[in-house]
Amino acid sequence: MPVDGLPGRFGVLSEACGEASFQYINRAVELTSSGSASCIVTAPINKAALNAAGHHYDGHTGMLAHLTGCKSSWMLLASPTLNVLHVSTHVSLKDAITRATPERVLETIRIGHTHLRRMGLESPRIAVAGINPHCGEGGLFGSEDDRQIAPGVEMAKAEGINVVGPISADTVYHRANTGAFDLVIAQYHDQGHIPIKLIAFDTAVNVSLGLPIDRCSVDHGTAFDIAGTGKANHVNMLAALDYAGKLAAAKRRVAA
Repeated sequence: MPVDGLPGRFGVLSEACGEASFQYINRAVELTSSGSASCIVTAPINKAALNAAGHHYDGHTGMLAHLTGCKSSWMLLASPTLNVLHVSTHVSLKDAITRATPERVLETIRIGHTHLRRMGLESPRIAVAGINPHCGEGGLFGSEDDRQIAPGVEMAKAEGINVVGPISADTVYHRANTGAFDLVIAQYHDQGHIPIKLIAFDTAVNVSLGLPIDRCSVDHGTAFDIAGTGKANHVNMLAALDYAGKLAAAKRRVAA
């Protein structure tokens, strides 16, 4: 798909490149929605270039939700030993706390449970991270865990989902990484991104859940500083392609 005004060199913040990113992703959505493709695998995009072109999204996830007519979507970071699903992502910490309502926590647990069942786990073990230090320590460090997180967990349990929490975020990721849980529900962006990028920087895959189509991506940025130099590591893209194959296989199983 031709786009006018492309700079012709790597590592340049360009409005035309932002427009190209949008057009290519939009075309991929059309192909996947029509059944011509099974899954979208995206490379990183520059959010500043995307917005400069007049497409005001916080990134792939929000754009894909809009293009597919979804009210909301979720970001799953998947790795061989740790899977993390976020209640909220690209918002301020203040807004993230507000968004962690019992209803949103419940829906996030449901989305994660459904996805892991689709991927072959009969009864996924889900842990929900607390939002305050030590989950508020009985109200000493805040009441949000008791008022906002715990009710969502209890509602999910009532639906028969294998979920526990809230659990203090300073221990839950270690427990999941060593085999205690199949999925951790993180309350905000950095709470989920930091642990998984620490242990699986090159192998974690970004998966969009809650959409009518499948999409996964590398879990890193555009790296303009090394663009075009041949220094970029392709391991993460291979991991994303591998996960896309698993999503396509799961889709075939469900269809059968």
